[in-house]
Amino acid sequence: MHDGNYPSENLREDMPEGRGMVKWAPFATMPEQFENVSRLMSDQTKIKRPELSDDRLVEIEQTLKYAAEEKLPIRVAYYYDGGRFNVSLHIIKIDQWSMVLIGQIYGTEDFTFVPFMDILDIFILPKS
Repeated sequence: MHDGNYPSENLREDMPEGRGMVKWAPFATMPEQFENVSRLMSDQTKIKRPELSDDRLVEIEQTLKYAAEEKLPIRVAYYYDGGRFNVSLHIIKIDQWSMVLIGQIYGTEDFTFVPFMDILDIFILPKS
């Protein structure tokens, strides 16, 4: 076995040097390909923003106002970046001007902002 360090006088001049780092060039793009495949897979699972009927919007608004008046905890189903998510919170403010619901996430000291246009449903939770 050899250590790969041959004296230059022992090297044959007719031996090719090889491709060196060129042989690894095709693999240099692999991380980008994996990122692209991951992004494409993520895009395929995304949903379009659901369109709610006027009647459903009125129901959501009434539930939201009732929960705020009675200081009831709620779970909000909302749309974000191609997905449907849920957050449980206590209502801090219903900001009509900014069209956003401001709430404290249930069981934490964190706050969240949910734009009205992203709200898909409101569920009143039992008081604890």
